[in-house]
Amino acid sequence: MGARSSATRPRAVGRAAGLGLGGATLLTLLSGCSLQDWGDAFGHFGWPSDGISLQAHEMYDLWIASVLAALAVGIGVWGLIFWCVIRYRKRGDELPVQTRFNMPMEILYTVTPVLIVAVLFYYTAIVQTSVDKLSKNPDQVVEIVAFKWNWQFNYRDGMGVEAKTVASTIGSSDVIPILVLPVGETIRFEETSKDVIHSFWVPEMLFKRDVFPGSVRNVFEVTLDKEGRYVGRCAELCGTYHAFMNFELVTVSPEKFDQFIESKKSGASTQQAMAAIGFTGAESYATTTSPFNTRRQTHSWNQSDSVAAGK
Repeated sequence: MGARSSATRPRAVGRAAGLGLGGATLLTLLSGCSLQDWGDAFGHFGWPSDGISLQAHEMYDLWIASVLAALAVGIGVWGLIFWCVIRYRKRGDELPVQTRFNMPMEILYTVTPVLIVAVLFYYTAIVQTSVDKLSKNPDQVVEIVAFKWNWQFNYRDGMGVEAKTVASTIGSSDVIPILVLPVGETIRFEETSKDVIHSFWVPEMLFKRDVFPGSVRNVFEVTLDKEGRYVGRCAELCGTYHAFMNFELVTVSPEKFDQFIESKKSGASTQQAMAAIGFTGAESYATTTSPFNTRRQTHSWNQSDSVAAGK
């Protein structure tokens, strides 16, 4: 019996050393690469990588870190499974040693999942709180007004219903509305609807929030960090032309944004104000999406040779 114990002790020490070495190697690999590096190497694990706001980057980091943590746990579990399959495989007709229980192992298997869930919950709560955080004095306030089936963007001089609109852009069936915003500044969105529930969504912001009618005003803030032009959409089924309820987000430098607002205040149209900051010709209109075709015929919708019901 003593000989057997002395023989198994080196193997146990070897397994412990192997697990420790593997864990140290994993930590070294994880610490040597940033989350962005890991995302780039593995196709971002299905998460959009082209976020244009600080909040989008926080959500991206949370996703990549969660996937890496899940992979680390999975590799550990798979390793234990294969080790048991190999170590305790059948070797003849002799019945393997039957262990009734292993208290340290059972405690480990109970405590470890609780710790994993607690850590994931902790970081999820931190990122969620950051994404939903509202500042006391945002740099810009924009009122989002949704209606069937278009958008109105009001640049406000303060927060809340009592604030005044200093400049406005409204879309039509012929002209896509353009929402011009600065990068590097805190932007507060205050949403309201004139009819039904809509949803304000720019895919590259990795965030959307419903727009409710009545006295409910949904509010959120973002800090954009990439200049560019991005299509915006309604993400809530709101009626016949829901699919065509688009707008365009144009992010520019703070200096160009100030010029744009001053042009609007002086009475310029959105296209004239766009030209004042360098977007001339076709670039003064939306370039990421185009006005929808209502496809209405004389007597009916989308039917050139038929007559509407009841006629």
